[in-house]
Amino acid sequence: MYSAPFEYTRANSVAEALSIVSQNENAKLLAGGHSLIPALKLRLSQPALLVDIGGIKELKGISVSGNTLSIGALTTHAEIAASKDVQTHCPALAAACGNVGDPQVRNWGTLGGNLAHADPSSDPPTVMVACGATIHVQGSSGSRSIAAENFFEDLFVTALRSDEIITRVEIPSMAGMKTSYAKMAHPASRYAVVGVAVALQMDGGTVKSARVAIGGATPKAMRASGAEQALTGSSLDAAALDNAAKALAADIGDDAMGDIYASADYRKTVAGAYLKKAIKAL
Repeated sequence: MYSAPFEYTRANSVAEALSIVSQNENAKLLAGGHSLIPALKLRLSQPALLVDIGGIKELKGISVSGNTLSIGALTTHAEIAASKDVQTHCPALAAACGNVGDPQVRNWGTLGGNLAHADPSSDPPTVMVACGATIHVQGSSGSRSIAAENFFEDLFVTALRSDEIITRVEIPSMAGMKTSYAKMAHPASRYAVVGVAVALQMDGGTVKSARVAIGGATPKAMRASGAEQALTGSSLDAAALDNAAKALAADIGDDAMGDIYASADYRKTVAGAYLKKAIKAL
Protein backbone atom coordinates (compact mmCIF):
# COMPACT_ATOMS: atom_id res chain seq x y z
CA MET A 1 0.00 0.00 0.00
CA TYR A 2 0.94 3.65 -0.33
CA SER A 3 0.80 6.28 2.35
CA ALA A 4 -1.56 9.23 2.28
CA PRO A 5 0.09 12.42 0.90
CA PHE A 6 2.26 14.37 3.33
CA GLU A 7 4.82 17.18 3.40
CA TYR A 8 8.41 16.58 4.52
CA THR A 9 10.97 18.76 6.27
CA ARG A 10 14.21 18.18 8.11
CA ALA A 11 15.09 19.71 11.49
CA ASN A 12 18.73 20.43 12.38
CA SER A 13 18.23 20.90 16.12
CA VAL A 14 15.81 19.99 18.88
CA ALA A 15 14.72 23.62 19.13
CA GLU A 16 13.94 23.74 15.41
CA ALA A 17 12.02 20.45 15.54
CA LEU A 18 9.93 21.67 18.48
CA SER A 19 9.21 24.94 16.71
CA ILE A 20 7.98 23.12 13.60
CA VAL A 21 5.83 20.69 15.58
CA SER A 22 4.28 23.46 17.67
CA GLN A 23 3.25 25.29 14.50
CA ASN A 24 1.82 22.22 12.76
CA GLU A 25 -0.90 20.38 14.64
CA ASN A 26 -0.83 17.26 12.46
CA ALA A 27 2.95 16.78 12.34
CA LYS A 28 4.84 13.56 13.09
CA LEU A 29 8.48 13.09 14.05
CA LEU A 30 10.59 10.74 11.93
CA ALA A 31 13.67 9.17 13.51
CA GLY A 32 14.73 5.72 12.24
CA GLY A 33 11.32 5.16 10.68
CA HIS A 34 10.97 1.42 11.29
CA SER A 35 7.76 1.91 13.26
CA LEU A 36 6.36 4.95 11.50
CA ILE A 37 6.87 3.98 7.85
CA PRO A 38 4.86 0.72 8.06
CA ALA A 39 2.09 2.66 9.85
CA LEU A 40 2.14 5.22 7.04
CA LYS A 41 1.92 2.53 4.35
CA LEU A 42 -1.03 0.92 6.11
CA ARG A 43 -2.56 4.38 6.61
CA LEU A 44 -2.80 3.75 10.33
CA SER A 45 -0.99 7.08 10.64
CA GLN A 46 -1.77 9.97 8.28
CA PRO A 47 0.23 13.05 9.30
CA ALA A 48 0.16 16.16 7.17
CA LEU A 49 3.86 16.78 7.83
CA LEU A 50 6.84 14.55 8.61
CA VAL A 51 9.63 16.22 10.58
CA ASP A 52 12.88 14.32 10.08
CA ILE A 53 15.01 14.53 13.24
CA GLY A 54 17.43 11.78 12.23
CA GLY A 55 20.35 14.15 11.68
CA ILE A 56 20.26 15.95 15.05
CA LYS A 57 23.68 15.17 16.55
CA GLU A 58 22.77 16.32 20.06
CA LEU A 59 20.34 13.38 20.31
CA LYS A 60 23.01 10.76 19.63
CA GLY A 61 25.64 9.00 21.72
CA ILE A 62 26.30 6.91 24.81
CA SER A 63 28.13 8.13 27.91
CA VAL A 64 28.69 7.28 31.56
CA SER A 65 28.79 9.87 34.32
CA GLY A 66 29.35 8.55 37.81
CA ASN A 67 26.84 5.78 38.31
CA THR A 68 24.54 6.80 35.47
CA LEU A 69 24.43 5.46 31.93
CA SER A 70 23.10 8.02 29.45
CA ILE A 71 21.89 7.13 25.95
CA GLY A 72 20.80 9.67 23.35
CA ALA A 73 17.36 9.17 21.82
CA LEU A 74 18.72 8.73 18.27
CA THR A 75 21.23 6.06 19.24
CA THR A 76 20.50 2.92 17.23
CA HIS A 77 19.80 -0.53 18.64
CA ALA A 78 22.98 -1.83 17.00
CA GLU A 79 25.09 0.88 18.64
CA ILE A 80 23.58 0.08 22.03
CA ALA A 81 24.10 -3.66 21.63
CA ALA A 82 27.76 -3.16 20.66
CA SER A 83 28.55 -0.57 23.36
CA LYS A 84 31.02 -1.69 26.03
CA ASP A 85 29.51 0.88 28.40
CA VAL A 86 26.04 -0.59 27.99
CA GLN A 87 27.38 -4.13 28.28
CA THR A 88 29.04 -3.15 31.57
CA HIS A 89 26.33 -0.98 33.14
CA CYS A 90 23.15 -2.58 31.78
CA PRO A 91 23.83 -5.96 30.11
CA ALA A 92 20.11 -6.68 29.81
CA LEU A 93 19.64 -3.64 27.54
CA ALA A 94 22.57 -4.67 25.33
CA ALA A 95 21.01 -8.13 25.04
CA ALA A 96 17.53 -6.76 24.30
CA CYS A 97 18.72 -4.31 21.64
CA GLY A 98 20.84 -7.05 20.08
CA ASN A 99 17.67 -9.06 19.56
CA VAL A 100 15.43 -6.34 18.12
CA GLY A 101 14.11 -7.33 14.69
CA ASP A 102 16.86 -8.01 12.17
CA PRO A 103 20.17 -6.29 11.28
CA GLN A 104 18.44 -3.69 9.09
CA VAL A 105 16.09 -2.70 11.89
CA ARG A 106 18.87 -2.64 14.48
CA ASN A 107 21.05 -0.41 12.32
CA TRP A 108 18.32 2.14 11.53
CA GLY A 109 15.86 1.91 14.41
CA THR A 110 16.50 4.25 17.34
CA LEU A 111 15.95 3.86 21.06
CA GLY A 112 13.88 7.04 21.34
CA GLY A 113 11.66 6.11 18.42
CA ASN A 114 11.14 2.66 19.88
CA LEU A 115 10.09 4.01 23.27
CA ALA A 116 7.82 6.68 21.81
CA HIS A 117 6.07 4.08 19.65
CA ALA A 118 5.45 1.96 22.79
CA ASP A 119 4.75 -1.32 21.06
CA PRO A 120 4.08 -3.74 23.94
CA SER A 121 5.88 -6.51 22.04
CA SER A 122 9.08 -4.51 21.61
CA ASP A 123 12.11 -5.35 23.75
CA PRO A 124 13.70 -2.13 25.14
CA PRO A 125 10.63 -0.89 27.10
CA THR A 126 10.61 -4.01 29.28
CA VAL A 127 14.26 -3.53 30.19
CA MET A 128 13.72 0.19 30.84
CA VAL A 129 11.00 -0.60 33.36
CA ALA A 130 12.97 -3.38 35.08
CA CYS A 131 16.13 -1.30 35.40
CA GLY A 132 14.50 1.87 36.70
CA ALA A 133 15.31 4.06 33.70
CA THR A 134 14.37 7.72 33.45
CA ILE A 135 13.18 9.08 30.12
CA HIS A 136 14.00 12.75 29.52
CA VAL A 137 11.79 14.74 27.17
CA GLN A 138 11.80 18.30 25.91
CA GLY A 139 8.80 20.28 24.74
CA SER A 140 7.78 23.78 23.87
CA SER A 141 6.99 24.47 27.52
CA GLY A 142 10.21 23.00 28.93
CA SER A 143 11.82 19.71 29.91
CA ARG A 144 10.48 16.77 31.93
CA SER A 145 11.92 13.59 33.40
CA ILE A 146 9.59 10.57 33.47
CA ALA A 147 10.20 7.26 35.21
CA ALA A 148 9.97 4.44 32.67
CA GLU A 149 7.27 2.60 34.61
CA ASN A 150 5.12 5.76 34.39
CA PHE A 151 6.03 6.53 30.78
CA PHE A 152 4.20 3.56 29.23
CA GLU A 153 0.49 4.00 29.83
CA ASP A 154 -1.32 1.58 27.50
CA LEU A 155 -1.18 -0.09 24.09
CA PHE A 156 0.88 2.34 21.94
CA VAL A 157 0.15 5.09 24.49
CA THR A 158 2.78 6.99 26.49
CA ALA A 159 3.02 10.02 28.75
CA LEU A 160 4.74 11.87 25.89
CA ARG A 161 2.82 14.95 24.75
CA SER A 162 2.31 15.81 21.09
CA ASP A 163 4.76 18.72 21.31
CA GLU A 164 7.53 16.80 23.10
CA ILE A 165 10.63 14.92 21.94
CA ILE A 166 12.53 12.24 23.85
CA THR A 167 16.08 13.56 24.20
CA ARG A 168 17.87 10.89 26.22
CA VAL A 169 17.44 7.97 28.58
CA GLU A 170 19.30 7.59 31.85
CA ILE A 171 19.75 4.26 33.62
CA PRO A 172 21.33 3.83 37.05
CA SER A 173 24.37 1.60 36.68
CA MET A 174 23.52 -2.08 37.08
CA ALA A 175 27.20 -3.00 37.31
CA GLY A 176 26.73 -4.24 40.90
CA MET A 177 23.62 -6.22 40.00
CA LYS A 178 22.71 -9.18 37.84
CA THR A 179 20.53 -8.25 34.86
CA SER A 180 19.07 -10.36 32.10
CA TYR A 181 16.44 -10.30 29.37
CA ALA A 182 14.78 -13.33 27.81
CA LYS A 183 12.03 -13.48 25.22
CA MET A 184 9.94 -15.88 23.21
CA ALA A 185 10.29 -14.31 19.77
CA HIS A 186 7.65 -14.50 17.07
CA PRO A 187 9.37 -16.49 14.30
CA ALA A 188 8.48 -14.00 11.56
CA SER A 189 8.57 -10.54 13.13
CA ARG A 190 11.00 -11.27 16.00
CA TYR A 191 8.71 -9.26 18.28
CA ALA A 192 8.35 -10.64 21.81
CA VAL A 193 5.37 -12.93 22.29
CA VAL A 194 6.58 -12.74 25.88
CA GLY A 195 9.60 -10.83 27.16
CA VAL A 196 10.92 -10.80 30.73
CA ALA A 197 13.62 -8.54 32.17
CA VAL A 198 15.19 -9.20 35.56
CA ALA A 199 17.54 -7.14 37.75
CA LEU A 200 18.74 -8.82 40.94
CA GLN A 201 20.90 -7.49 43.74
CA MET A 202 22.60 -10.43 45.40
CA ASP A 203 24.03 -10.88 48.88
CA GLY A 204 26.13 -13.97 48.44
CA GLY A 205 23.71 -16.61 47.23
CA THR A 206 20.61 -14.77 48.44
CA VAL A 207 18.52 -12.26 46.52
CA LYS A 208 18.68 -8.97 48.43
CA SER A 209 16.28 -7.15 46.07
CA ALA A 210 14.61 -7.90 42.76
CA ARG A 211 13.08 -5.95 39.90
CA VAL A 212 11.06 -7.83 37.28
CA ALA A 213 9.23 -6.47 34.25
CA ILE A 214 7.02 -8.20 31.72
CA GLY A 215 6.38 -7.23 28.09
CA GLY A 216 4.71 -8.81 25.10
CA ALA A 217 2.04 -10.47 27.20
CA THR A 218 0.48 -7.21 28.39
CA PRO A 219 -0.66 -3.93 26.74
CA LYS A 220 2.39 -2.15 28.15
CA ALA A 221 5.70 -3.05 29.76
CA MET A 222 4.98 -3.33 33.49
CA ARG A 223 6.57 -4.17 36.82
CA ALA A 224 5.72 -7.54 38.33
CA SER A 225 5.65 -6.85 42.08
CA GLY A 226 4.45 -10.32 43.05
CA ALA A 227 7.32 -11.99 41.23
CA GLU A 228 9.75 -9.54 42.82
CA GLN A 229 8.49 -10.41 46.29
CA ALA A 230 8.72 -14.13 45.56
CA LEU A 231 12.35 -13.79 44.52
CA THR A 232 13.48 -11.45 47.31
CA GLY A 233 15.12 -13.34 50.15
CA SER A 234 15.34 -16.57 48.15
CA SER A 235 18.39 -18.51 47.04
CA LEU A 236 16.90 -18.96 43.57
CA ASP A 237 16.27 -22.64 44.17
CA ALA A 238 13.71 -24.56 42.13
CA ALA A 239 10.90 -23.93 44.61
CA ALA A 240 11.58 -20.17 44.62
CA LEU A 241 11.56 -20.04 40.83
CA ASP A 242 8.27 -21.96 40.72
CA ASN A 243 6.74 -19.53 43.21
CA ALA A 244 8.02 -16.55 41.22
CA ALA A 245 6.58 -17.99 37.99
CA LYS A 246 3.16 -18.42 39.61
CA ALA A 247 3.37 -14.90 41.04
CA LEU A 248 4.22 -13.50 37.62
CA ALA A 249 1.11 -15.10 36.12
CA ALA A 250 -0.91 -13.47 38.90
CA ASP A 251 0.79 -10.12 38.23
CA ILE A 252 -0.31 -10.33 34.59
CA GLY A 253 -3.83 -11.38 35.59
CA ASP A 254 -6.59 -10.10 33.34
CA ASP A 255 -4.18 -7.80 31.51
CA ALA A 256 -2.90 -10.71 29.40
CA MET A 257 -3.27 -10.20 25.65
CA GLY A 258 -4.25 -12.87 23.17
CA ASP A 259 -4.14 -13.08 19.38
CA ILE A 260 -4.16 -15.65 16.59
CA TYR A 261 -0.57 -16.61 17.41
CA ALA A 262 -0.79 -17.02 21.19
CA SER A 263 -3.77 -16.89 23.55
CA ALA A 264 -3.81 -14.85 26.74
CA ASP A 265 -3.63 -18.00 28.89
CA TYR A 266 -0.70 -19.30 26.85
CA ARG A 267 1.20 -16.06 27.31
CA LYS A 268 0.60 -16.13 31.08
CA THR A 269 1.98 -19.66 31.27
CA VAL A 270 4.96 -18.99 29.02
CA ALA A 271 5.84 -15.84 31.02
CA GLY A 272 6.82 -17.94 34.01
CA ALA A 273 9.04 -20.15 31.87
CA TYR A 274 10.85 -17.13 30.47
CA LEU A 275 11.27 -15.63 33.90
CA LYS A 276 13.13 -18.81 34.80
CA LYS A 277 15.17 -18.55 31.59
CA ALA A 278 16.14 -14.97 32.38
CA ILE A 279 17.24 -15.90 35.91
CA LYS A 280 19.16 -19.00 34.79
CA ALA A 281 20.94 -16.88 32.19
CA LEU A 282 22.43 -14.84 35.05
